[in-house]
Amino acid sequence: MRIDIDKDVCIGAGQCALTAPDVFTQDDDGYSTVLPGREDGGGSPLLREAARACPVSAITVSEAVG
Repeated sequence: MRIDIDKDVCIGAGQCALTAPDVFTQDDDGYSTVLPGREDGGGSPLLREAARACPVSAITVSEAVG
């Protein structure tokens, strides 16, 4: 999996971190970020749900290419 967070769209609502805390966190400014080592989602069953929970659709989850 590939996780992209559009930092220009993210409003720091934190829904992704609440839904999948094993993949997402919030940086010092309150914006969403992927935890180190979890760039592929780490097999989290809640990854896509966390992306859907984003109120501004700043998170995109796609199949990894290559």
